[in-house]
Amino acid sequence: MLWSREYEEAGSHMKKPIHTTNCFNMFIRVAEDCPARSGEEPPPRAGQPTVAGLQYTMIVKAPYEYTSDDVIFATSAPGRQLDVKATKAEKSAARAAFFSRGQACMRASSLGKRFGWGVHANSEGRIAIYAVNSERYQALARDPELTQVRAMRSKRG
Repeated sequence: MLWSREYEEAGSHMKKPIHTTNCFNMFIRVAEDCPARSGEEPPPRAGQPTVAGLQYTMIVKAPYEYTSDDVIFATSAPGRQLDVKATKAEKSAARAAFFSRGQACMRASSLGKRFGWGVHANSEGRIAIYAVNSERYQALARDPELTQVRAMRSKRG
């Protein structure tokens, strides 16, 4: 799901689209071909955390604190390359450059495709994850107030 909004560049009348992965009042259920029957923490690969592992840690430590854009950018290669000492302007410029092109949303995350996590976006666009075998997941999956979508399948079919 890609949405874009327009913004005006400072001192210019040129408009540049900024894409976003944020969604509101939505529940991303696990993919139809997800092998996990419960929520699993994504394991490291070659001793390093994977993107799914980074997303998992970020969301679990602070449910409903971050938007999808926050998580996608922070766990992307450009986001991880930012130095802790990077200024606010540098971070903002890197984020604007990253979202100047469409990015895959949380539907494409391995959390819902492989590891059994549903992603809930609240009315402010802030996200939390719930294990597929949890009561909260089941309640969100039945909530008629939420837009219901599935994580993308791993295999064509």
